[in-house]
Amino acid sequence: MRRLRFVALGDSLTEGVGDPVGQGWRGWAALLADGLTGETGETGETGEIGETGEIGETGEIEEAAGAERAAGTGKPVTGVDFTNLAVSGAQTRDVLERQLPAALALRPDVVSVVVGVNDTLRCTFDIQAVAARLDTVYGAFAERGAVLLTACLPDPGATLGLPGALARPLARRQRAVNAVVHALSERYDAVHLHAAEGAWTADRAMWSADRLHPGERGHRQLALRFHALLAETGLATGPAPSPEPEFPAPTTSASLWWLATAGTGWVARRCTDLLPQLLTLAADEMRHRARGTSARLDLRTSAAVSAALAALSPPERRPDAA
Repeated sequence: MRRLRFVALGDSLTEGVGDPVGQGWRGWAALLADGLTGETGETGETGEIGETGEIGETGEIEEAAGAERAAGTGKPVTGVDFTNLAVSGAQTRDVLERQLPAALALRPDVVSVVVGVNDTLRCTFDIQAVAARLDTVYGAFAERGAVLLTACLPDPGATLGLPGALARPLARRQRAVNAVVHALSERYDAVHLHAAEGAWTADRAMWSADRLHPGERGHRQLALRFHALLAETGLATGPAPSPEPEFPAPTTSASLWWLATAGTGWVARRCTDLLPQLLTLAADEMRHRARGTSARLDLRTSAAVSAALAALSPPERRPDAA
């Protein structure tokens, strides 16, 4: 018997910000972990599968077999060991330099890497560097045979409700990150969730008070959609997360208090980092709109993405490749 090892990497989204439980955060990855496997143990009256592979009265062999495929072994799996390495504010550099070594040491069977929004919110944004870091991270897990989970995400300008001239440059950056994530997900055969668009992004009930992170309902939506993708291929055999919140939504006063304390710190950091550059980008945006040449900005971004992907080394052939 062994337990499935699920490790989550990323930023505040995966850390669980917006889904408070007790004195901390829970989040979509923890919700997903609960549904990756059904609890299995020694053969008994409940029909659970044991080390010999025999089945009991209820014949739950398919559930155990799916967990075994996710674990990449022939040994039956009982339960999940979940480790969340995600840290609020993390960028792709942090995932590569800090979270990746810790994750590899845990030898995960399933690993999620959802990151990139914070890169778009920095004056140092460089899509070629983002692509190179993600390629290294994805490749490291693929080389070890882990099931890799990735996602493309909504642009923060839209969720924050920024004016168009400020939102459009951020949207362009996020589309660039999403394009890289999508291409690399195909390259490494990841389980990829398209979360950048859809009704959920505009549904206010899905988002927390800061309008940047999902609330509990939004985190549950992400967990539910990842579970559905994994279940399609037999890699998730436990119960799907419920879409309905377990806890009441934070009161207006509690939300305002969070914004006035933690939220103001985030705004202050961005005002000294991103805002000066964002104002320059907004001015450039307005000039192009006035001249009717906004399409050039989109073409410039597409060219940068293509160059970033072209600069990557070809993936190494996996041992089991034909």
